[in-house]
Amino acid sequence: MKGLLDDAFNEPLIDDGDNTIGMQGMGSHSYATEGIRSQDYVNEGMRSQDYDAQSIDSAVLAAPDVGTAYDDFQTVDWLRDQARDRMRHKTTMEQGFWYRSVDAMSGWLVVLIIGLLSGLFAGIIEIGAKWMIDVREGYCGENWFLDKEACCWTNSTIIAEEYCYNWVRWSDIMAGRSSSKVLKYVVDFFFYILIGTSFAFTTVIFVMVIAPYASGSGIPEVKTILSGFIIRGYLGLSTLVTKSVGLVLCVASGLSLGKEGPMVHVACCIGNCFVRLFPKFTKNEARKREVLSAAAAAGVSVAFGAPLGGVLFSLEEVSYYFPHKTLWRSFFCAMVASVALQSLNPYSTGQSALFYIEYDYAWHFFELVPFIALGVIGGILGAFFIKCNIWWCLKRKTTKLGHHPVVEVVCVAMVTALISFINPFTRKSTSSLIKELFAVCEWEDNSGLCDYEYTERAHLSNGTSQASNIAWGPPGSNLKNALWELCAAALIKSILTVFTFGLKVPAGLFIPSLAVGACLGRVMGVLVQYVTYLNRDSPFLTDICPDKSVCTLTGLYAMVGSAAVLSGVTRMTVSLVVIMFELTGGITYIVPIMVSVMIAKWVGDFITPHGIYDAHIIINGYPYLEGKERFMHMSLCEDVLQTKSGSEVKVIDSSTATIQDIEVLLETTTYHGFPIVQNPQLNLVIGYVSRNDLVRAVRCARERHIDLVNASRVCFTEIMRSNTSGGPISVSFANFIDHDPVCLEPKTPLALTIDMFTKLGLSQVLITHRGRLHGIVTRKDILRHVDHLQKTCKRHSIF
Repeated sequence: MKGLLDDAFNEPLIDDGDNTIGMQGMGSHSYATEGIRSQDYVNEGMRSQDYDAQSIDSAVLAAPDVGTAYDDFQTVDWLRDQARDRMRHKTTMEQGFWYRSVDAMSGWLVVLIIGLLSGLFAGIIEIGAKWMIDVREGYCGENWFLDKEACCWTNSTIIAEEYCYNWVRWSDIMAGRSSSKVLKYVVDFFFYILIGTSFAFTTVIFVMVIAPYASGSGIPEVKTILSGFIIRGYLGLSTLVTKSVGLVLCVASGLSLGKEGPMVHVACCIGNCFVRLFPKFTKNEARKREVLSAAAAAGVSVAFGAPLGGVLFSLEEVSYYFPHKTLWRSFFCAMVASVALQSLNPYSTGQSALFYIEYDYAWHFFELVPFIALGVIGGILGAFFIKCNIWWCLKRKTTKLGHHPVVEVVCVAMVTALISFINPFTRKSTSSLIKELFAVCEWEDNSGLCDYEYTERAHLSNGTSQASNIAWGPPGSNLKNALWELCAAALIKSILTVFTFGLKVPAGLFIPSLAVGACLGRVMGVLVQYVTYLNRDSPFLTDICPDKSVCTLTGLYAMVGSAAVLSGVTRMTVSLVVIMFELTGGITYIVPIMVSVMIAKWVGDFITPHGIYDAHIIINGYPYLEGKERFMHMSLCEDVLQTKSGSEVKVIDSSTATIQDIEVLLETTTYHGFPIVQNPQLNLVIGYVSRNDLVRAVRCARERHIDLVNASRVCFTEIMRSNTSGGPISVSFANFIDHDPVCLEPKTPLALTIDMFTKLGLSQVLITHRGRLHGIVTRKDILRHVDHLQKTCKRHSIF
């Protein structure tokens, strides 16, 4: 039967991850008008056969164990796993009270463990990264294990660096404290590059040798795994350790990346490792993914100190199947993780929020205009970042540098250190930069960002005579220089992140995106503030901001800009808004953030249809079928069959199959499953069996029946029938097959088929007409067909 199965379905398992494990009792639904149950055709044919149901020369094998494992790079059959979980639950209800109670509490216990350990890992990573970042500049003379902030902390205040004698810079050791500034600058420059490059080199060696899966962000792969794809080792213990240590080293190296995104991968690794203690989940891949969804929520919770944002992130971005019970467990897991993190106090602020702000002034309606402008800028910048990063990731595969990941990482780290040291905003850690940009200038501040020429204190914007501590006025020379440096920092970080995201090291995208947006937002905030200062006597501003008060907050614009750029890159919406107000504690500014995020998503979607994570899923070829997008084409199931390359469908003839036939079929093919037909001329479908279950059935038959021979007949019906002529023993595989596979008519709309795949979690469907097999459609077949349609539409588009 030609033209019914794609070549890739017959290639190694890594190329086609379609698991086709069936399950007894699954209903065959006629979703396409005149579909007829194939079993009705088979019964009539079976009655014409001369079988003795009571023959003693037969053996019925037991049903497969509930813990049947999937092979690597296969797709979970959600219907099969859910049905088996119902069978397990039925058996559990027959046990005693304490057994049922432990079984019921196991789900809450596992998410409790995941939450506690996620908070612990996040705290250790944050403290370690904070210390190692400062090692690039020097060390604490009296207590080497303290970071710069803790070393210079006295009487609840931070001593300025020039007065902090406890902190020893590398230039102080090599050149002496009394040496010239030029010599100190050169020595610090050298050690900054040397130490940062060494950290990056150590990380890539660590990753390549121990756990290659620890590289990257991990979010695209976590999304794919939660959709039902099996990637063995990606959430293993070695990946967990390597990712955690690698994050500390990578952040300390100065590469343009963050540790917050990979925390989702770390939390899922924790969940996958400890879920093995509970057979209820470890033997059921569908149930395991409910726990991993809760772990993903905990990862975002500890990354930003945003438990509610973590739950929404898991729901909006990564989870494929999110029932009501999973929502509550995700909420509980994120809450526990946040409490565990706050108990460690890794930020030394007593707050779980990463960038907690201490101001709460009102914003004004006229500021919606610059907020919208920031949304447009964020959408455009995010879309072009995606295009450039995807282009480079594809280009990397064809370059010599891409085939030598260690050399590539070292080169990128060295270039990053060379460029970053020159600019004061890129030299410091990205988290410190964002925290500084989110803050507002006070009169006591003497940094370049707060250099205002106006000397009279402004009043609060509520019109009272109380003096405000917020500085404003014409920008001074230092502030003007700082604005140019911020623009340069945004450009530098954007370019460096394009080449960094995709390296063979743990690399997140959240913090670099927030930093770029914060730089641009702060520049916009200073410009708007200066415009309002110049027009402070106008009737419009006099009514809004009486008594010549401060009308705008530069830190607010940095917050809005960071949210806009991150939305343009990831296309997050609801979860991002919640993360931002939990991240900063600025609940007053939800509306400005909502406006910029929505505008950025609209603009970004207009330029590129996918966010950065979905784009990486596509270029990596993961079988992720998006269930949130509407399929607008008029294709049918038969169109999918026509676009397949023409491989022959391998079927099992239930009337003539022998043990030798089954073994030869398994040896000569790599298909993940086989339709079982009655009457090969008509191809009447009577069931479906997966490769895994078929292998186990043959092995069990060989082990249990020593008189089994190659010519022994194999029966696939529920009632054992054997030939009365006294031939070799026959064996029944009825308990191993799906007697009612999901079948669709060839004229079924593809849009409906896609809905079934995404909402029912199918791995494949049989295409039949009046019970006769026409072919098989798998998840990857649909993805290939959709990709073919999109390419065709682009060729015929007038744009």
